[in-house]
Amino acid sequence: MAPSPIITPDFRPRLRPRLAAARSPDPAALVLYDPNRLSPSVVTFPQHQLTWAERFTGASTLYEIQAALGLSSSTELISFVTTLDDALLLDSPAFRSYLNGPVRRPACIGCYPEEPAAIREMMRGLFTAPGGPGLPRDPAAVPPAPGKLRAALVPHMDYARGGVTYGWGFQELIEQTDASLFVIVATSHYSPKRFTLTRMNFATPLGTVETDQAYIDRLVAAYGTGLFDDPVAHLPEHSIELEVVLLQYLLENRRPFRIVPLLVGSFHDCVDRGTSPEAAADIARMVAALQAAEAGAGESVCYLISGDLAHIGPKFRDPNPVDGPQLTASRNGDETLLKHLTAADPQGYFAAIAAEGDARRICGLPPTWLTLQALRPRAGRVLHYNQYVHPAGHESVSYAAAAFYE
Repeated sequence: MAPSPIITPDFRPRLRPRLAAARSPDPAALVLYDPNRLSPSVVTFPQHQLTWAERFTGASTLYEIQAALGLSSSTELISFVTTLDDALLLDSPAFRSYLNGPVRRPACIGCYPEEPAAIREMMRGLFTAPGGPGLPRDPAAVPPAPGKLRAALVPHMDYARGGVTYGWGFQELIEQTDASLFVIVATSHYSPKRFTLTRMNFATPLGTVETDQAYIDRLVAAYGTGLFDDPVAHLPEHSIELEVVLLQYLLENRRPFRIVPLLVGSFHDCVDRGTSPEAAADIARMVAALQAAEAGAGESVCYLISGDLAHIGPKFRDPNPVDGPQLTASRNGDETLLKHLTAADPQGYFAAIAAEGDARRICGLPPTWLTLQALRPRAGRVLHYNQYVHPAGHESVSYAAAAFYE
């Protein structure tokens, strides 16, 4: 590997904070990785290089580290540092350039394969597995919808557990809209900020999807400052990437498309106060900003809501393993929420969650409420529902596919 021009003997390597090391399947090697997935890369290295890495504090140059280690040549040391820098595991100009750069690297490989052919096979299974809707049909074979499709709610569970629920939501999306611009409103799992945009384009093994800069300009103009305050929020986030991969698979032979990636953080303050999110100034401002940005689009826009339903069990700090009565009670609670979704009623949806103190941790609350409030669709339709249950009762996560029409 040719060293980066900046990796010279006077370079002062500094490992990024909060990295983790673990043993490799090779007993003579270790792996270094970022558990927060700001970088998705994993570096495997010989155990003797651990003492090298421990010196990467930013205090010493490579020349000084080489001398301290008693190495006769800097070649292997520079190669190791270059590998770490390429993996974005150093606090370096390369990492800072990535944070401000034009392309977001995929963070969810492992949830889906790295090879495009294997990705396509996995995506196909979300439609064709037992209980699935089948692949999107020829337009002539599609029955009329209740109206123009404005938004679809889909899971952001990993594909293996979300399964055919993804298929039901995306079949409706592909069959009922000819939009080439998708506003993806998604749960934010890693940032304390209420709303976070990125201008980065989204790269996956299926290609790179363009983020619509003009649309983002309109959102920022209407909302105001603060939408880029957390520059790392999008890097480890799965709730947009998993939807982008499915859009790529479904549209790659149909039409090019663009996205607007908006992460939405917690509404717990609204739940705790028992007041509708529309009473929060920043949320009301985002509702108006979404409406203004779409009004200036000059083309058809479709929304994709990326959110799940209940999260219960010890994994989510509940005291006891999930059992039958809990699952029944949670399903009943979900059915209440789904009735509000069918009515396209964001206020009733929020009120039902607030009434139980969000005890079941409905992670789809923020993106779902926001989208329905901004679009005001006339009607909704629930397409599929499921509960994932861990075999030992460690967790249960429920999720649905739904569509909303004007």
